[in-house]
Amino acid sequence: MAEQTHNNPARNNPGNYVTVEIYDQLYHLSGQDTVHIRELAAVVDAKMRAVAAQGRTADSLRVAVLAALNLADELSQATSADLQLGHARAANLRGLLDEVLENERKA
Repeated sequence: MAEQTHNNPARNNPGNYVTVEIYDQLYHLSGQDTVHIRELAAVVDAKMRAVAAQGRTADSLRVAVLAALNLADELSQATSADLQLGHARAANLRGLLDEVLENERKA
C-alpha cells in the first residue's frame, strides 16, 4: 500500500486508489484491495481516537505513535497466541500419531 500525493490520484490509476480519512486527515492510498485498505484505515482511526480520548496528549504525531504501539502490542499478543495454539495442536497430533503407530505395532 502506498500513499499517493498527487492532486487527483484516480486519474493515474482509477482502480487501485482509495481515499480514506484517519484522525481527520485525508490520505490517498493505493493497493490491490481497496475494501481491505478502508478496513485498516478504520482500525487505525479508531485506535487513534481511543488514544486521544484518554486525554494524555493533543499532538497528533504522539497520538499516532501511541496508537501504533498499541496496535503492535495487539499484533504481538495475537501472534504469540497463534504460536501457542500451533504448538498445542502439533503436540496433540504427535500424540495421536504415536497412538496409531503403537496400535499398528501391536497388530
